[in-house]
Amino acid sequence: MKLQKLVYYSQAWSLVWDEKPLFAERIEAWANGPIVPELYDAHRGKFRVDHWPLSHPDRLTDVEKETINAVLGHYGDMSSHMLGDLAHKEGPWAEARAGLPPSARGNAEITHALMAEYYGSL
Repeated sequence: MKLQKLVYYSQAWSLVWDEKPLFAERIEAWANGPIVPELYDAHRGKFRVDHWPLSHPDRLTDVEKETINAVLGHYGDMSSHMLGDLAHKEGPWAEARAGLPPSARGNAEITHALMAEYYGSL
């Protein structure tokens, strides 16, 4: 789950700092926080991701790498639980959940607009 949150924050800050999305896949507001369903499906049941055959880090631009490294520098030492708690307190996840009870299933999209507006205001 930590990977999911780091990917979420990388997308959010790319939208703010670089004014473009880092990736095209949608992020959904699940009960346990922001989730990229395709990423979830690819690593479901794995508690540690050592190798990622679908990754192509050579395709990242220097600006994208800088954004990801800044996110890892700020959020990387936080546990998955801490990152989940943080995301739950922030506007994009809460707005996308639209008043669902905390443990209720949901798959509403956390839009780029929600992320850019919220994180851009920080």
